[in-house]
Amino acid sequence: MTPAARLQAAIEILDLILAGDPAEKALTSWGRRSRFAGSKDRAAVRDHVFTALRCLRSHSAMGGARSGRGLILGALREAGRDPDDLFDGQGHAPAPLTDAERLLPTLPEGAGAVDIPDWLWPEFSTSLGPQAEAAARALRCRAPVHLRVNTVRGTIGAAQEALASEGITTRPHPAAASALEVIEGARRLRNAKAYQDGLVELQDAASQAVVAHLPLEDGMKVLDFCAGGGGKSLAMAAQAGIRLYAHDADAKRMKDLPARAARAGAPVSVLSSADLERHGPFDLVLCDVPCSGSGSWRRAPEGKWRLTAAGLQALQQTQSEILCKAAGLTAPGGVLAYATCSMLDRENSAQVQGFMRQNPAWSLAAEQSWQVQDGTDGFYVAVLTRANGGC
Repeated sequence: MTPAARLQAAIEILDLILAGDPAEKALTSWGRRSRFAGSKDRAAVRDHVFTALRCLRSHSAMGGARSGRGLILGALREAGRDPDDLFDGQGHAPAPLTDAERLLPTLPEGAGAVDIPDWLWPEFSTSLGPQAEAAARALRCRAPVHLRVNTVRGTIGAAQEALASEGITTRPHPAAASALEVIEGARRLRNAKAYQDGLVELQDAASQAVVAHLPLEDGMKVLDFCAGGGGKSLAMAAQAGIRLYAHDADAKRMKDLPARAARAGAPVSVLSSADLERHGPFDLVLCDVPCSGSGSWRRAPEGKWRLTAAGLQALQQTQSEILCKAAGLTAPGGVLAYATCSMLDRENSAQVQGFMRQNPAWSLAAEQSWQVQDGTDGFYVAVLTRANGGC
């Protein structure tokens, strides 16, 4: 595909996403229809689509329309490229610019300039204070690729050497002792022997740091209550010799966990909701709760535009309910850990403070947050302890 044809493909995919299709579905459907597209073509089209979604407000303004064509036009203008070089209508290129599209665009201001919804900006800026603009600008950029070295399988040095032998260059990341940042060769990871053998896993450095902040000890009985794909389950298993259990309200999200655990050499028991009471209580329960995802909008940018005030309120209610359920599964004297990939106070410290007001047997032992402008996803964790009692 020519560079111009890649842009036209991205335009068509973006129009589907703006009409309501999930981004991954739209990209997958295009890929199935476009057998002519090589791996580099697919990667380039994907990059165009995700850049547009991260910068939807500003690129729409610079392109003159909230459409696939407007977004791609805005992206070219922000990059300082002449759209006429690619919008020439030749072959599979986008049609030439209209007279209206040639008019100088109105540059976005305020929240629009940093691609945050207007309704969310007051909450976002209050939560992040003087770092709000830096965080918002970081969310406009592609996320780094981080790996967790599985120390059950080998050392950091061994992992770097194995990856380098297959053209993947890495460096340690300061957020977590187990973390590597990929500098070159990220697209080779899925086929790399170190990945296939379970020596490394894809996992953001801040997600790894959340697990490093948990007071895990050998012999503990541990429940990952909102396990999802199981990234934190596997990270906990690598940190200490624990008896590990995983659960998720949507069991389908855990379908790959047994295979991933076997590859990593990390025994884990997957529990249904009906099994929880029978296997509890647990010495430590981790709740990585459903949230706005504001700390990971670089990876899933459509979430930034589909979140609503009502949706955020509903998420807070779900978080509160999960905390209460998880507290009931925690042994007396045990530990309850609450985590989000959000940077919003109402989902983080405010949620924890509200829980403790309603459940005075619990106290805050530690809390920590990470923000996107510091080179990781945005994450939060609070570690709670109790002497007795509970919800």
